[in-house]
Amino acid sequence: MNIRATTEDMIGLVVPDDPGDLASLTKDLITLRNATESKLSVCAAMIDRLGFAKKAGTTPSKWLQDNGAAPASASRWLRIGAGVATLDRTAGYFRDGFLSTEHVDAVVKGIKQINDRSEAAITDEERVVFEKKLLTHAISGARPTEIEKIAQGLGNQVAHDTGGPTPAEDPALNKLDYAFSEGRLVGRFDVDAQIGEKLYAALDLWSRPRPEPDGSDDARSDTQRRADALHRLLDSGGGAGGGGDGLISAPRTEVNVSVPADHPERATLAWMGPITEDLAKLLACDSSMASVILDQHGVPIDMGPSTRLFTGAVRKAIIIRDQCWVKWGAPVSAGWAARDAVRNEGAQRLRDEGRVRMKAHPQRTIDTAWEITMGSDGHPWLIPPAEMDRQRRPLPAYNRRTMTLAA
Repeated sequence: MNIRATTEDMIGLVVPDDPGDLASLTKDLITLRNATESKLSVCAAMIDRLGFAKKAGTTPSKWLQDNGAAPASASRWLRIGAGVATLDRTAGYFRDGFLSTEHVDAVVKGIKQINDRSEAAITDEERVVFEKKLLTHAISGARPTEIEKIAQGLGNQVAHDTGGPTPAEDPALNKLDYAFSEGRLVGRFDVDAQIGEKLYAALDLWSRPRPEPDGSDDARSDTQRRADALHRLLDSGGGAGGGGDGLISAPRTEVNVSVPADHPERATLAWMGPITEDLAKLLACDSSMASVILDQHGVPIDMGPSTRLFTGAVRKAIIIRDQCWVKWGAPVSAGWAARDAVRNEGAQRLRDEGRVRMKAHPQRTIDTAWEITMGSDGHPWLIPPAEMDRQRRPLPAYNRRTMTLAA
């Protein structure tokens, strides 16, 4: 096959104006594009394997970019080329031009996510099963983002069954970077599911399309609407004013967590999709809860009243009692201290053993081996992990650090 001749034929191709011929040509070009990107992924993987880019003093991705590829395309080809080596069915559909690069990339990333969530690497038989599930959705017309969410749910189940890690909920991986560029602020972020859900929920209201003054459709692009939504959000919720006492009122950004009563490990967020039971418990600490009864077809037939675990009055009481973070103390606002205490004590109510593991701190991640228990004096006491104190003797909260449990 002469690629140069094919390229010249494509350059000279005349697009017909007949609807039937146009539709047929468009479908053929999409198939050709998919098959071409399949070969490009094979080439990228071989370039990486042979190492000639490294010998030339560059990387495979940079070499592809120097030869005309966009950075995102180069990274995707390399990822797919390495990933489909163990995904025979996916490679076959891609080779034949049946699946788009984006769909194949979603399957490859999904399988990797599932494998990373397992305590031990998944077996070849398990990989085939997961590949079939993701391919079924891809072939049925699911979008790449939907495939990634399905893989996320499968990964959660694998992590639950094997005790594997949950990177989608690890705050230690969160990143937010921004810098000035030509008078503008340019940034990027990578955050966990909890922050992602809050961001979706907070921007949803302000980013909806609105008609133009003449009644026509919103002329703004999706990215422009989201930028405008961020502006409105900062104006409306940046300070403690505008709706209640910032120290004791509930968070203004609400997220919806659905938790099946018989399968709490299958909890889901409205925007970010499936989450683990631990994150569901953490979000429930500072929430309003309502029970919904469904029939056998999943149709709601009854709904109970909404009940809030921690009211404003309770928040005020926590501020008065603890004054600051019970572990770190530090020069932080009472509002943040109350919010953290609300989460810890809320989780204490939710956990069967009547205690909680400390989850997070605004500047650092706290070792989850720390536990909190309420002492007979009505104040929280911290129990250190065994590697810090073999006897695990309770320590008082920071504002009462000079006291002992006997006192």
